[in-house]
Amino acid sequence: MENTESRHTEDPNKGHKPIEHNYAKHQDDPGPSPQAIKEKDINGASVVLRWLIPLLVIALVIYWLVYK
Repeated sequence: MENTESRHTEDPNKGHKPIEHNYAKHQDDPGPSPQAIKEKDINGASVVLRWLIPLLVIALVIYWLVYK
């Protein structure tokens, strides 16, 4: 049997929560920390994936056209 209880109550049309500056005041429902918002993605995989995925798609399309 499926669990139909929905705990996600955030409205998608509403703006995001502001950055948290006083965590002790909002411990029950905190917003994101400044470090989470301003963190630089120096060693992220997005640069590699931005080139790898299109190359793999092109290679698979060529493989499919040749061997079909």
